[in-house]
Amino acid sequence: MEIIGQQIRITSLNEQDMDFICELECDASFWTYEESVETKVENVKEKYRSHFPVEGETPYAYDFVIRRLNDASETPVGIVQMWSYVDFRRSWELGFAVLPEYSGKGHGSEATRLLLQFAFDELKAHKVVGMCNAENVRSAALMQHVAMTREAIFKEELRWQDKWTDQYFFSILDREFKRHEV
Repeated sequence: MEIIGQQIRITSLNEQDMDFICELECDASFWTYEESVETKVENVKEKYRSHFPVEGETPYAYDFVIRRLNDASETPVGIVQMWSYVDFRRSWELGFAVLPEYSGKGHGSEATRLLLQFAFDELKAHKVVGMCNAENVRSAALMQHVAMTREAIFKEELRWQDKWTDQYFFSILDREFKRHEV
């Protein structure tokens, strides 16, 4: 699957993207705001392969690689992903990551908007949520930038850098997203 935006396109993760995903996921220096990072390549491969579509089954997760339009080298610049949060409530959780050399150019927010559009239009989601370490100012800003609302602060939810830290909880409803669509 491919979804095309103005600057970027997001494509369903496939086997050819696995080296990129493993390099990204196993790089602890990239995930500075996470409680833990999986460093075993085989575990990362197994996790992402378990998300590959299976004939006759409804996927519970969608992983997309972000690439810039008009980039002949097809260089991946990040990922956006979505997984079922509470199935019977039609709610999904999103995640995103953009490589440092491509951040600050709008790629993450455009990819997240495309993912939200996919969630509400194709998956018929009622609600999409996102969470981040309260110290991760850029992730919080991106979620607010795409019209998500910070609904809660989970006090001392994460054990991070040998201390307890808060976690922000964001969400957007289908009707809120449709109001903000351009």
